Order: sequence, then C-alpha cells, then structure tokens
Amino acid sequence: MDSTIFTQLSYVIAIVVIVSVIMRWLRQPLIMGYIITGVIVGPSFLHIVRNQNAFDSFSSIGITLLLFIIGLGLNTSVIRSVGRVSFITSMSILPILGLTVYGISSWLGFTPASSAVLAVALFFSSTIIVLKILSDKKEMSRLYGQITLGILLIEDVVATIAVVLLTMIANPSEMTLSSIGIILLKAVGLGVGLTVAGAFVMPRLSKFFAKTQELLFLFAIGWGLIVATAFDLAGFSHEVGALFAGVSIAGVPYAIEMAAKLKPLRDFFIVIFFVTLGESFTLESIMKNLVVAHLLALVVVVGKPLLVLTILGIQRYTKLTSFKAAVHLSQVSEFSIIFVTLAATKNVVDKDFVSLITLVAFITIGISSYLTKHADGLYRLLERPLRHFERASVSEPRKRQVLYPVILVGYHKGGHEFLKTFRDMRQRYLVVDYDPEIIDSLEEQGIRHAYGDATDEEFLDDINADHAQLIVSTMTDLMTNRALLLYIRRHNQKTSFICHANNYTEAAELYEHGASYVSLPHYIGSERVSSFIKRHGLDHNALASYRDKHLITIGRQAIGS
Repeated sequence: MDSTIFTQLSYVIAIVVIVSVIMRWLRQPLIMGYIITGVIVGPSFLHIVRNQNAFDSFSSIGITLLLFIIGLGLNTSVIRSVGRVSFITSMSILPILGLTVYGISSWLGFTPASSAVLAVALFFSSTIIVLKILSDKKEMSRLYGQITLGILLIEDVVATIAVVLLTMIANPSEMTLSSIGIILLKAVGLGVGLTVAGAFVMPRLSKFFAKTQELLFLFAIGWGLIVATAFDLAGFSHEVGALFAGVSIAGVPYAIEMAAKLKPLRDFFIVIFFVTLGESFTLESIMKNLVVAHLLALVVVVGKPLLVLTILGIQRYTKLTSFKAAVHLSQVSEFSIIFVTLAATKNVVDKDFVSLITLVAFITIGISSYLTKHADGLYRLLERPLRHFERASVSEPRKRQVLYPVILVGYHKGGHEFLKTFRDMRQRYLVVDYDPEIIDSLEEQGIRHAYGDATDEEFLDDINADHAQLIVSTMTDLMTNRALLLYIRRHNQKTSFICHANNYTEAAELYEHGASYVSLPHYIGSERVSSFIKRHGLDHNALASYRDKHLITIGRQAIGS
C-alpha cells in the first residue's frame, strides 16, 4: 500500500491511541503500548511504515528535545552534588558487569570480539526511557533521580569513547595521534563556546525573545537544535549536544518557562521514537534469539541493579535511594542497538547481533517499565532483605524540595503591597510574572521570582504551586484567574486563593469555582487584603468567613441591579 508520510503518521497515531487506551484500561505502562504499536505497524504485521527515514528523523527530534529539556533543569550545583557518587558507581559497574557478560557470551560460544561488544552494549541504560519516567513522575529533583541522571551522563561519556575505540579497532589506519588531537580540540572548542554563550550572550538574547511567548518558544527550540547539530557535525552525538545546550542556558530566568513550552512537542516525538523502536522487530528475529536474549536480559534486570544497590550502599546511601536508583537502571539503552549496529557495519560482529540486542532491549525495557511503575510497592515488599545493602550508619545528603507557602502571581498591580505583608510575616514567597522587564526589576531587587505563564500547568507543576498555602493573583483577566483556580482546586483543596475581578459578575463566577476571596477595585483593594492577611496569617477558615461577607454584598448588589 503506497501512502504519503502524512497518511502513514495518521495511521500510526490512530493505532497508538487505541493501544494506549487498552494499556490504560489494563493499568499497564504506556511506554509498552507505544512499543507494541511499533510491532503492530511494522513489517511483521500491518507494515504501515514505509518511509523509515522520516520516522527515524522524528525519533531523533524527540530524543533531542527530551535531553534539551533535561539540560534546562540542570545547573552546576546539581552536577557537583552527584558527580562523585555517579562516577564511582558507573566506573565500578563497568568492569564487573562487563566481565560477567563477556564470560557468559564466551560460554554461549560467541567470539571474543562479539563477547566484548556485548559486554560494552549491555552496560548502557536508556537515558531516554529513564528521563521520561522520572519526568512523568515528577521525581527528577529527588536524590535518587539526581544520582540516576548522573550515572546516565557518565554512561553517555563512556558511550562516546566506546564509539571512538570501536572505530579505531575497525579501521586502525584512520585513527592517528593527530586525528585524536583534533577530536579533543573540537570537544574543548564546543565546551568553551557554550560556556561563553551561556554566560554572556544567551541571557541578553533570551530577555529579548521573552517579550512574547511565541518568540521564546522559537528561541528555545532553535537553540537546542542548532547546538545539537553542531555537536553532530563535530563528530559527537546530537543527544549529548542537546543536553549541553540546555545546561548552557539553565541559569537564565526563563529556563522553566522554556521547558514547559517544549514538553508537549517533546511528548509527540517521543511517542514516535518508541513506535520506531518496536517497529524494528520481526517474528523471525524474535524466535531465533529468544533463549539467549532472555539470559542476557536477566543479567541486566537482576545483575546490574544488584551492583547499583551494593555500590551505593558502600557509599552510605539509604536502601530506599539505592533501590530506586537501581530499578531505574534495569534496562538496555537504545544506544546499545546503535553501538551493535555500528559494530556490524564494520564487520566486528555478525549482523544477527543487531536483532539479538534489539530483543534484549525490548525485554528489559518492558520489565523495567513495570519495576519503575511499582517501585514503591516493591520496596515495601523487599524492605527487610534490602537492609543487607545499607550500612549501619548512612551519610546521605538531604535534598530539600523548593516549596513556597505563598505565591504571588503578577507584580505590577499592587504586588508590592502583598510583598511588604509577606516580609512582615516572615513568610517564604515566590513572585510569578511573564513580563521580562518586571523579571529584571525583581532580580535587581533580590526578590525570589519565576518567569512563566500562570495558566501553564507544566509551569505550575515545576514551581510546586500545588503545595502552596496561599496564592494571590493581582491579574484582573478572568480567563487567567479561572484557569489558575481550576488547577489549584484540582490539586489542593486547602490552598487559599485570592484574586481580583473587574465586576460583580466575574467575582460571582470565580467564587463559584472555589475562590477564597475576590477583590473588586471599588470594594476592597490590595492594601486592605494585605492588612487582613497580616492580622489572620494564612488561616483558611478566617478567609472563608471574610469571603462569606463579600458574597452577601455581591448578592445584594445583584438584586439591586
């Protein structure tokens, strides 16, 4: 059946929706649904995907966006805090796991070169899958999430080195001291360029583009793709380039908003990535490598987590942190498939090895999806045996989640009155605004702030708005206040929400949706609301009583009109 890329994509998305609904009904991980969709649309069944190059490109875009967004959430303090433990853990796993896989492969009758390639391939965990899971669970900032991310970054560095070594082995004549020196110079040049751009150029550019949400979105996606392409042209992976592109501008005030804007686009392309992964399977390859693949998968799903548990335990981390990091690393990476494919093209291993490593990846990704989804339940079940992996005295650093009891949305309309009240009450607060000029002013004054759209739920999740005790909106736009209010009531019924309205009709609607108090310009201003908050603090009941009096006034006004 001949069809355009649009038609093929439409069929694939339709099948993804159907399979995802079934997986949701069965309470199974959606990632497995995406991969199963790939098997269905692949050559073994419907054979819908004909334009493979286009779908591979979509997959690359998804990976690039995912890593770019992760980079936006990183900073030097995070890298420093987990760098040592991540390096020690990764470098301890590599030789032990590598020798184990090499021994098993040799026992199975594989050649020394094939065994060595498998030993390296099974070392890598899937950066894409792990980060997607952590992002969906909103646990990227948890200590185990930071350690897992650090280990993945070390693995990415090892992956780059492995590709270089593989090329040297396959073509020793092409790798000279001069060519190695050129590679190092390229790496240093890219690093210096990104550092200079991130420190001096990008803050000014981002301020200009942040004047409108559309320009900021285009600026973010443009920067991520351009840097990723530069790394690719320099001989490095575009995935690593995308990650460093995000890190280079993680310090600008608009990083959170950029990440929030890109997430929906990322999700679409990531779905295509998983579908493409499943589409690479054929029934013939599955049956041929079934037994060997399960044996190697057992090493990855059981052996690697045990190593992670042991090594983190030796470094005095708690059994909970060690266990969660371990289960999230219990799969084979998509890079493992690329690495084995490269080895096959250079005749280092047989082409059948590509089907073998792909099947191992499918098995481990499937099992890992269930392990990560039910990690809390598994921990409770295995808590007693896991005590053997925990030292008598632990020295795990406590990572505090940044929470703000009070959030002020909008600063330019009476916001300073509220801030004065919050300071007098010694309440920790955060100011949210989407005007770059105001953000600059807040930064100059040393006021804690976040640039973003208050109607964007991804942004609200990132600033932990659902944990606030009081949210005050100085915005008078009904749509903005209503969207913010609906988010608050859906996530936390105990959060008090004070907002402004232009007339009694708007105030009545906001009260209907659960507003704690609605300020009308001719009824009560910011100064009187601030005074009330100062007298009663963040008492939800006191504010409810104040609201009831206002509702009586609105009712009388409505009758009079």
